[in-house]
Amino acid sequence: MSDVTIKDVATAAGVSPSTVSNLLNGRAHRMLPETRQRIERTIKDLGYRPNRAARQLRTGQSQVIGLVVPSVGNPYWGAFARHLESAALAEGYHVLLCNSERDPERERQYVSELMSDGVYGIVLCSSLPSLEHVLPLVDQGLRLVAFDRKAQAGDPATLVSISVDNAIGGELAGDHLAGLGHRRVAFVSGALRSINRQERLRGFLAALNRAGIEERDVLRWTGKGDDQLGDVEAAELGTRAAAALLGRRNRPTAIFAINDMTALGVCRAVRDAGLEVGRDVSVIGFDDIVLADLSSPPLTTIRQPLPDLAAAAFTELRQRLGDTDVQPGRSLLFRPDLVVRASTAPAPTS
Repeated sequence: MSDVTIKDVATAAGVSPSTVSNLLNGRAHRMLPETRQRIERTIKDLGYRPNRAARQLRTGQSQVIGLVVPSVGNPYWGAFARHLESAALAEGYHVLLCNSERDPERERQYVSELMSDGVYGIVLCSSLPSLEHVLPLVDQGLRLVAFDRKAQAGDPATLVSISVDNAIGGELAGDHLAGLGHRRVAFVSGALRSINRQERLRGFLAALNRAGIEERDVLRWTGKGDDQLGDVEAAELGTRAAAALLGRRNRPTAIFAINDMTALGVCRAVRDAGLEVGRDVSVIGFDDIVLADLSSPPLTTIRQPLPDLAAAAFTELRQRLGDTDVQPGRSLLFRPDLVVRASTAPAPTS
């Protein structure tokens, strides 16, 4: 344990101990940038380490935040957790990770247990349309950031929603495939129970409609009752969906999958059918996980700016943990980008 105290840091940085305390407790949003940088540099130079147990006894707050994701079985969520943890560690916070499988009751239990352990700041990544299962906990002091979920009517006034603009992402996918001349297009997803899935489909259909492809002509595979196929089984879902679609007499020439893991499963089914990804059937995913560029052929996808999304989620949460007065909520939407690789190509002529 370091013998350096807050007073030592304050003296070396030329500020008051209360100013150092404000920075350590997440109340630095009104501090001059040069002051904050000077204090942070001094903390590093002196090797100061805050006593987290003493801080929690003094303030009732823990420098631990919770992160509830659907499942790190999907590399997207593992990458998001890593970026969030990196942002948190830089400010002296630690992250407790929970996997909910998008089950509302499981989410409620995790959030309740975290709060009972003194963790009042949580990033919730379920993308479910309703947050009724955790709203009573918000009334008990929970500071909540909803990630991968666009703000909805009926959300609490204090809720922060952070997400990529999924509708724009769907439009980018639709515009890309239509621009390549594809007319027989399919959409593959599990059950459309989450807001992000609904938004991606909505944007996709809107783009195709602009290109003259009517909604009723777009093939859809959305679970067929297999609600248990979620983030962990996404690749299996994609394989099963594509096998069904490719078995049709008038099979699609292009498939938009709800995420990259599902898209990789689609690619496997294309190969199993004796077809070539890109030449015979174009495939596009969503997320741009690390496997997308490593697949063969590399996967065209919609990239989410994960480092920026994670940094925003932590910043918003920390600011609310540091304020005694509850701040009004807000919604932050980040724009995704199309990443074109070899899994998409012009529509076959025959």
